[in-house]
Amino acid sequence: METVFVKAVFDIDCKWAGQDPSYRVFVNDELFTERTWPWNGQYLEEILQIQACPGQYHIQLKPVHSHSKFTVTNHRIEHGPAHWIDNEHLEITHESQ
Repeated sequence: METVFVKAVFDIDCKWAGQDPSYRVFVNDELFTERTWPWNGQYLEEILQIQACPGQYHIQLKPVHSHSKFTVTNHRIEHGPAHWIDNEHLEITHESQ
């Protein structure tokens, strides 16, 4: 099956204490990225560049340490044939749809 390219985007905010918070993003239980960021009153825009076969994908953001709480909002697709089903599920479709 042919793959398609998608840019799936969401915003991340964080409440934390102590050391700079770190998070991991998983796509279907596969580690996709890990980041540490010194939050200073702003939010981050996470861009997932995915080359994959059409189908549904489970997207999860997990804190690395328990001292941070992340909030994920503003899910959107910037490129490619896809849509967010909900905050943790992305569906990639065929280019022709």
